[in-house]
Amino acid sequence: MKPKHWTLAGLAVLVAAGGAPWGVGYVTEQHWREATLEVNRAQPFLSFQTDEYRRGVLGSEVSATVTLIDPETGDSRSVAVDIQISHGITGSLMDFRPRDGWQPQGADWFPESEPVLTLETRLWGSATLELDAPVMRIEGPDESSFIQSSGGLVRVDVGRLGEEAELLVVWPAVRVHGPALDVTVDDFHVEQSMEWLVGDIWTGSGVMTVDTMTLQAPESSPVTLKGLSLESLSETDDGGQRLDSRVTLSLESAALPDEMFGPHRLEVALEGLDVASWNTFSRALTDLQSLAINEYDDPAAAFEQQMAVVQRFNGAVHGLAAQGFSAGVRELSLETPEGEVSGSLMVSHPELSGDQRDTMLMVMQALKGSVDFSMPMTLAENYPAVRMQVAPLLKQGLLVQEGERLVMEGRMEDLVLTVNEVQIPLPPLL
Repeated sequence: MKPKHWTLAGLAVLVAAGGAPWGVGYVTEQHWREATLEVNRAQPFLSFQTDEYRRGVLGSEVSATVTLIDPETGDSRSVAVDIQISHGITGSLMDFRPRDGWQPQGADWFPESEPVLTLETRLWGSATLELDAPVMRIEGPDESSFIQSSGGLVRVDVGRLGEEAELLVVWPAVRVHGPALDVTVDDFHVEQSMEWLVGDIWTGSGVMTVDTMTLQAPESSPVTLKGLSLESLSETDDGGQRLDSRVTLSLESAALPDEMFGPHRLEVALEGLDVASWNTFSRALTDLQSLAINEYDDPAAAFEQQMAVVQRFNGAVHGLAAQGFSAGVRELSLETPEGEVSGSLMVSHPELSGDQRDTMLMVMQALKGSVDFSMPMTLAENYPAVRMQVAPLLKQGLLVQEGERLVMEGRMEDLVLTVNEVQIPLPPLL
């Protein structure tokens, strides 16, 4: 190649490299607006509003308002945020900062350094949101309460244009002290993998662990929980048409100064859910929650809208049941000094044929279920609070004594719950 051609090629590369950040900035703005719309649509707790987006060649500046909403009361709190964006060749880096700072004027919440919240985006649709939190101590107005933290890391990796995500939380130590309770948490760790399936449904797995948690109330002995773990798994089968979901809570031990209980385990499962019906049910439930927090000027229009959503919800429940499912507590196991407390509770609905679905009037009519529960008799004898709970059940025959244990065995079918041969008619609620 002649020197002139080399020069032209070099100029072309320089022009492309110089123009790349402008193109990246343009794409970043589009991604930002799409992402904020999706976040606002997907949940009722957090709202993003872009007040001004000033896009430049090598960087951009954004003014936004973040509103935190309490879905139950409708109360909200807004925070103005400034975002500095640097554009590269393949992506952008956003640096978020509250306009009034991370702490009120004169406060000393972060004695060593301030938090750093960044979002790194790529042209191909991946992004990484990261919060690097420093050592922190926030005291209440009366100085009788405070939150103290060793600092930690929160990172969210998003891929495939938002269709998959990885969450990591690492927090070595947190202490929350108040007049009624003092809570200390050591080695809090979360890992979660999610993949979008359809609508509002995600699959994946995750685990949350806490090495030690101590709860101390005034004039009471401390309670120490060790080896706390919460695991979740959602996966599909039948070609992606059915969804199984399981959540398992386990605890190695719960200890008082003079005694220890454990291990404990609780497993809750949803099995064989029709994906399309479950998605319809989830959206109807979300709409019901939104109705509870919205305010309407026209009561008549509000009532009509509420009735329409309730009708959709009832239809979703019937559709979900007609496709068949099972749900409940698959395993309950609590180890106490007096012995093991164990049990399970499962409810299922058979899949119906087309003709059966057309004539289906009630979900309750075809529901079947089983329940079993067993506990040591000495547990009720030694603890008055437990004795008060089980006494009415013993009187009604719902708990019976077998040897040194109290036992409950039951089944549900045809709108009748039979527990230890005691029959209880069930109202047709669904």
